[in-house]
Amino acid sequence: MKKSTAALMTMVLGASLMLPAAASAASAASAASAASQTVGEIQASVSFRTQPSTSSDVTRYLKQGEQVVILEEVNAYWYKVQDAKGAVGYISSNEKYVEIVAQSSEPGSTAGTIVASVSLRTGPSTDATRIRYLAKGEKVTITGQPSSYWYAVTAADGTKGYVSSDEQYIKVTGSLPGNNPSNGNPSNGGGSAPAETPSAANATIVASVSLRTGPSTDTTRIRYLAKGEKVTITGVPNGSWYAVTAADGTKGYVSSDEQYIKVTGSLPGNNPSNGNPSNGGGSGSHDALVERVIAAGMKYLGTPYEFGSDRDTTKTFDCSDFVRQAFREGANLVLPSDSRKQGDYVRGLGHVVKDWHQLKRGDIMFFMEYKGTKASAYAGVNKSSETITHCGIYLGDGRILHTYSVESGGVRTSVISGTHWEYRFLFGGSVV
Repeated sequence: MKKSTAALMTMVLGASLMLPAAASAASAASAASAASQTVGEIQASVSFRTQPSTSSDVTRYLKQGEQVVILEEVNAYWYKVQDAKGAVGYISSNEKYVEIVAQSSEPGSTAGTIVASVSLRTGPSTDATRIRYLAKGEKVTITGQPSSYWYAVTAADGTKGYVSSDEQYIKVTGSLPGNNPSNGNPSNGGGSAPAETPSAANATIVASVSLRTGPSTDTTRIRYLAKGEKVTITGVPNGSWYAVTAADGTKGYVSSDEQYIKVTGSLPGNNPSNGNPSNGGGSGSHDALVERVIAAGMKYLGTPYEFGSDRDTTKTFDCSDFVRQAFREGANLVLPSDSRKQGDYVRGLGHVVKDWHQLKRGDIMFFMEYKGTKASAYAGVNKSSETITHCGIYLGDGRILHTYSVESGGVRTSVISGTHWEYRFLFGGSVV
């Protein structure tokens, strides 16, 4: 079912998307994203659901070869899509079920991707009212730059506001409105900040693969690298991922699986004794163990919550049962059966971290009781004497994998920063 890129782009930009309801699909895609339209092709039969959760109703099954318009990347696990008949629903974004086969952008549009949670405000000032937080991975359209510190943006839901232009919060794709290479704007190579030129390519993409913001399938997809693209491998963070720079200068991470990438030169800093995971060195075993634990937990996304769940089944979980199951499957480690004893276990290892920003991927997080959604509700609390009431697995990038209520949909991931999870955090640490 593979098609040439030229043919696919013709279909996207032309009057027909090879879909009977092309007009309505294109209209829906434009409403969802004024800047781009993305077409996906189903690779294996997948559930077409009413909500982005495995516990939601299945409308029907999409068959291999069907094409859909991807309206929104809801999170790291789900797409909101429209099928050939114009029906809108949700499907897994796993690459074994759907492959991006065409993308187009409107001339002159400027896209931005949120790199870390940032305030969307009513004006270009920290004194302006916060409309809401933009989450990591959200796509925005940059419509102006009132000063060197702020961008005027429109979020995917149509909300307009202002965000900090600091690169730690937003990544710009394309030229900013009104930018000129000679105007001294660093993002365009003018003046004092010349564009970075990647070193000679040392790898070739063998099959279309996601370029991501971190070495994990849970991180945000920047874009797809196409078959034949040349990239420069700049690092090997673990045995499963390469840090790369694409020919256009975009930096990210790709799977190191040979079905996706072929190394044509020397890898950076490889030495059998340097602890590089790809060479059998020390740190790789720990990283691989952490990834196995997280992979074990991820496969239970959407599994229903039940307080006091049966520790001998995986039909339902409460928080500590879920953490225990992930480590039992991924690391062959049997933790205590409740969150307080798991907290004691971590304390006993001497790996306690009290600032969640210092946690590492795979660490267990422990929380006090819920007192409300505002930081003020937790002001003055002596956390050293608080009782543990919840736990979860830190994923990195400010997210936690856990389960905490029936209403939340069971096993899921949540953002930590600026939420009650941040205010309730007691400590965390590694057990592997």
